[in-house]
Amino acid sequence: MGKGERPEHMAPPDIFYNADEARKYTTNSRMIAIQSSLTERALELLALPQDGIPRLLLDLGCGSGLSGETLSEAGHMWLGVDISEAMLDVAVEREIEGDLVLGDLGHGLPLRPGAFDGAISISAVQWLCNADRTGHDPRKRMKRFFETLYMSLRRGARAVLQIYPENPQQAEMLVAAAMKVGFSGGLVVDYPHSTRAKKYFLVLMVGTSAATPQAKGLDGSEPEDEEEEAQVKVAGRDRHKRRKTAGGGSGSGTKGREWILKKKEQMRKKGYDIAADSKYTGRKRKRLV
Repeated sequence: MGKGERPEHMAPPDIFYNADEARKYTTNSRMIAIQSSLTERALELLALPQDGIPRLLLDLGCGSGLSGETLSEAGHMWLGVDISEAMLDVAVEREIEGDLVLGDLGHGLPLRPGAFDGAISISAVQWLCNADRTGHDPRKRMKRFFETLYMSLRRGARAVLQIYPENPQQAEMLVAAAMKVGFSGGLVVDYPHSTRAKKYFLVLMVGTSAATPQAKGLDGSEPEDEEEEAQVKVAGRDRHKRRKTAGGGSGSGTKGREWILKKKEQMRKKGYDIAADSKYTGRKRKRLV
């Protein structure tokens, strides 16, 4: 893929994210850092109660579980949906904590009504704006997606969908489709004056008319190298894994119960309100479909 080319223009997502692309994406330190940073911001915009109770969240377009790892580290349970079987295969190999479903967001979400406390999506929903196959009608696919997303969320819940719209018309089309099915909310654009750092978050609310959250960087400021800091943390984590392998460890990179308990304790010491440990902490999850 050449510089400046959008994946959406190359092939449908289940074709573009084949086995090779899925592995390259998942092992790219820059992509890991970006996914982590965007997911942390999405969690912030979800505004979940800070009461230490784990929530059940949706990760839409979950890929190989990079965003889901951030949800797990925050103490939440999650269900991921993705159209790429290759991405989900990598997620299973990595033994991520969430449950996984193979599915096309444009076909809707076959989920129990009111079952989820919130939803996030990182860099996925803009694919619905494209007619990838004969018979695809973007407006009908968006309508089906937002209708079923609305139904799956409990009253008062939020969905935070980070998107890369190709143009203002795409952003407006997504917002309009969400509002038509009953959501309130709108676009939050962080660092709107920056070409490099501008990020779009579609913040949607069910059964409430609360004000849209405040965007970052409205005063023209730039982010303080958050992405670079995230890459440093990821690089350090990779070095730790290599040392473990060299010292006779398993070398699989699996994050087991002991690692998760240690991570949660570190976050508690930093002042985060993290869910209590239970027999389910660190439980290996499997693909459902």
